[in-house]
Amino acid sequence: MTQTPDEQYREKGKRLWDVVRLQKPDRVPVMLELSYFPAWNTGIPFNAAYYDYDAWLAACIRTVKEYDPDLTFVTSFFPGEALELLRPKALRWPGHGVSINDSHQYLELENMMPNEYDAFLGDTSDYLLRIFLPRVCEATKGLEKLPRMAARGFSYQGAFALAQALSDPEVAETVRKLQEIGDVMNKWQDKMRAFNIEVDKLGYPTFNPGTANAPFDAVSDFLRGMQGTMKDMFRQPEKLLAAFDLILEERISSLPPVQGSNDSPPLLFMGLHRGSDGFMSTKQFEKFYWPGLKNTILAVIDAGLTPLIFCEGDWTSKIGYLRELPAGKSIARLDLTDIYKAAELLKGHTAIMAGVPASILQTGTTDQVKYFCKEFIDALGKDGGFIMSPGSSIDKAKPENIRTMVEFTREYGVYS
Repeated sequence: MTQTPDEQYREKGKRLWDVVRLQKPDRVPVMLELSYFPAWNTGIPFNAAYYDYDAWLAACIRTVKEYDPDLTFVTSFFPGEALELLRPKALRWPGHGVSINDSHQYLELENMMPNEYDAFLGDTSDYLLRIFLPRVCEATKGLEKLPRMAARGFSYQGAFALAQALSDPEVAETVRKLQEIGDVMNKWQDKMRAFNIEVDKLGYPTFNPGTANAPFDAVSDFLRGMQGTMKDMFRQPEKLLAAFDLILEERISSLPPVQGSNDSPPLLFMGLHRGSDGFMSTKQFEKFYWPGLKNTILAVIDAGLTPLIFCEGDWTSKIGYLRELPAGKSIARLDLTDIYKAAELLKGHTAIMAGVPASILQTGTTDQVKYFCKEFIDALGKDGGFIMSPGSSIDKAKPENIRTMVEFTREYGVYS
């Protein structure tokens, strides 16, 4: 008997809730984080994700329906028109800095200098507006001419200083560009909102809008860069920790609301970049990384959301820290972490998402895919609490390998 989309959504959603709550569902669910794969799968260029939203979203719908996952994560890339106007210095996207059929690249830059912590901590909004944004985007350079409003007193005279700054041709051009970018972004946002509603109506659970991350990663990725942040751990650790505290407070106050029905978990994606074994010692992790991450995760849970914690890289020596979180409230997605160690440490406490390495999905055979699926289900899925997924990005995966991963898991991952 054919299910209605509502019935399918509730069935898939229950399967996911069972996993989060560490119960046995009817079978192991499958998650597909699509990234650029819909373009690869349907034969359109990757840059359609930036320049032809109708074609891109149609490719996403077709791909979701074709592979029928229990949970899907469709990446909403910013519109190319807006990026061309903004000209961010760190980003290369398909057709702009990389081939039209390659994924985007992020160039890590030192956007905050080592002697600027006091300015960042003392008046963060002023720092971001007048110093940070003019550095990171070509189109926002004019903002550096804006006055520091706190220095202009607290009467109407501050408005005169602002008005004079806005009359400067460079500042006026920056404002005009930002307004143009805003119009483009508003139209894009409307399309994405309608698309997400359509995916839900088709009967496929998705992620809650928004993200959260570790304060360490926010500084390392966007402000000081990895090299600068690592130096600050030794040269000015107290200021680095103060920045983490400030970022944590701001992130907690701006967490997205729960959206959608309660028929599936309101999953919030949390990608972790610099906490893995290859980046820092356990002692450094305990001081600089884990406190901010732990408090962020607890805030996400308190907000009624279910954090999906993507432990990028190898977290074998650190995965056990997740046991300090409430049981049955989150999902740990593994990349290169030892799955047997993770299963031992997280059993009965935290659900696990993991699966076939992206290299196998891209270059391997269907038999190899089956081997890895069986290995992961046997190691992680015996008692429930497991979601099958690609190990990481599937941008150029073989369609037959993705199909095999989904179908084999459906057949082999059934609970008696």
